Amino acid sequence: MRATSSDTQAPRVDGALHGLRVVDLSRVLGGPYCTQALADHGAQVIKLEPPDGDETRGWGPPFVGDTASYFVGVNRNKQGIAVDLARDEGRAILWQLLEGADVLVENFKPGTLARWGMDYERDLKPRFPRLIHCAISGFGADGPLGGLPGYDAVIQAMAGLMSVNGERDGPALRIGLPIVDMVTGLNALAGILLALAERAHSGRGQSVDIALYDCGVSLLHPHLPNYFGNGRTPQRSGNAHPNIAPYDSYRTATAPIFLAVGNDRQFAKLCAHLGAPELADDPRFADNRSRCAHRAELKAALETRLAAHPCERVAVELIAAGVPCGPVQTVDAVAAHPHTRHRKMLVELGDYRGTGSPVKLSRTPATYRTPPPALGADTRAVLDRLGIDAHTQRKLIDAGVLKE
Repeated sequence: MRATSSDTQAPRVDGALHGLRVVDLSRVLGGPYCTQALADHGAQVIKLEPPDGDETRGWGPPFVGDTASYFVGVNRNKQGIAVDLARDEGRAILWQLLEGADVLVENFKPGTLARWGMDYERDLKPRFPRLIHCAISGFGADGPLGGLPGYDAVIQAMAGLMSVNGERDGPALRIGLPIVDMVTGLNALAGILLALAERAHSGRGQSVDIALYDCGVSLLHPHLPNYFGNGRTPQRSGNAHPNIAPYDSYRTATAPIFLAVGNDRQFAKLCAHLGAPELADDPRFADNRSRCAHRAELKAALETRLAAHPCERVAVELIAAGVPCGPVQTVDAVAAHPHTRHRKMLVELGDYRGTGSPVKLSRTPATYRTPPPALGADTRAVLDRLGIDAHTQRKLIDAGVLKE
C-alpha cells in the first residue's frame, strides 16, 4: 500500500487539540493532571489560581525556586492567572474567559459554582450551550457520601485499594503514589474527549461528572470480579498476583527480579532457561490453576534455580527469550535508563525537567512549550487579550482581586 502525501509529511507541531480553549479552575492533582495532558496535545489552557496559589505550590520539599516540585510536575504548557473568584469582580473575569472557552475543568466542592451563580444546568448551559463542563469531586454531588471532601489516600482506604495492598500478614498499605488522583485525571481526560467527539455531531456541550470514589472502585480489578465470582473477600498477597503464578518477585544471586508469567508457553521457556525443564512437566505446575494451588513449592523451586543468576543479567536474558520480567528498579535508575530517554519520557526546557506524555501520536505528537507558570505570571497578558484596560487591571490588583 503506497503512502499518501499526508502520511509522509513531517509531524505537526501544533498538536491534536490545537484550537481547543480550556479554562482550568482545578488544583492539587486530578484536575491539573488532566489539563496538562490537554495542554501537551495543543490545547490552550488558562489556569486560574486564588491569590495565594494552588496549595500544591507549597507541597515540598523539594522546591524549584519557591515552587514545590509537586506543582511543577503537572502544570506545564499552561498560562497562569491569579484571581479571587470569591469576589464579584473576579467572577466577572471568569465569565469573560468562558465566552471563548470549549472546556471548563473544576474541582470545587459540589455546590460552590451554584452559590456563585455559575451552576452548569441553571447558568452555564443556557449561556454557553457548546461548553464542556468537567466537575471533579471526591464522591459526587449526591448520595450517602455526596458533597464530602475526598483526597487520594482517603479514597484508597474507602474504595478498598488499601485492603488488598501489602504483605499477606501485614497491615493494609497505601499504594506508594497518588494512583486514584492520577486515574481520576485520566478519566476526566477521557470524559472530556468523549464529550467533544459527541459535540462534533450534536453541536451541544454537556457536563462530565468524575468522582474520585468511582475511579477508586473502578481500579479493583481483579479483586471485585473475584469477589463476584466466589463470594470471598479478597486478601493481601504481597507482590503475588491473586490469579496467576508465577507472578511475583523472586530472590536471585543479587537483587529481586519480578516474573510475570502469563501462560504455559512462557513458563516452559522460563524453566528451560533456568536449566530445569522438568518443572514444566511437574503435575503441580502443569498449568496456571495447578501453579496457583502450589505457590509455595513453585516459589521455592524457582528461587533455588535463580540463586545462581545475577538479577540484571538473567532479567535481560529472560525477557529476550520471551519471558516477561524485570529488575525491581528505583526511581533514579528509571530516570537514568536509556529506554526512558529513547521513549521521550523525559522533558527538559531550560531548568525545567518533567515527565513526558505516554501518548505517542504519529502526526500530531505532544509538544512541550512552556514550563509551569509562576503564580500570576500571565495575568496581565490574559486580561489584555480580554480587552480589560491597564487602568482597570491596576485597580483590580490594588483591590486584591488579581495578583501579578
